[in-house]
Amino acid sequence: MDDKTVKSPMPGTFYRSPDPESAPYVSEGDRVSAGDTVGLIEVMKSFHEIKSEQDGTVTKFLVENEGAVDAGQNLVELE
Repeated sequence: MDDKTVKSPMPGTFYRSPDPESAPYVSEGDRVSAGDTVGLIEVMKSFHEIKSEQDGTVTKFLVENEGAVDAGQNLVELE
C-alpha cells in the first residue's frame, strides 16, 4: 500500500492542524484530492505544508500529531 501514502519530504515535526486551536486539516475517513494539505512539517521554526499527491480517502495517520518524522517517512495512508 506504499503507493497510496503521503510521505514527509523532510525531517521535522508533523502537525495535523495549522495551530493548536484549529481543527485538523483532514481526519480519517475524509476524501482528499491531489494538492490538498494534510498537515505541516516544522523544521527550525519554519512550517511547510504537506500536500497529497493523489486523490483518495484518508484511512489512517501513521504518525501522531507533534510526532518527529524522517525524510521519506509515511505520514498518511490513503485508499
